[in-house]
Amino acid sequence: MLIKIIIILFLIIIIGSLFSALTFLYKDGGSGTRTVKALTIRISLSILLFILMMLGFYFGIIPGKGQ
Repeated sequence: MLIKIIIILFLIIIIGSLFSALTFLYKDGGSGTRTVKALTIRISLSILLFILMMLGFYFGIIPGKGQ
């Protein structure tokens, strides 16, 4: 149950970072660096979430489909 909450929180933060990048893009007109930083954070969180899910599957915290 804890892993589901962690995954959902990660997804909410990733979506929030995506919308903040959209806001920065709209306000700065594409000339600032805030958009790039927000997208970098989003990509880093996505990679971290993927790694955590793979580790959870490897250690048996996230069961396979047939189990």
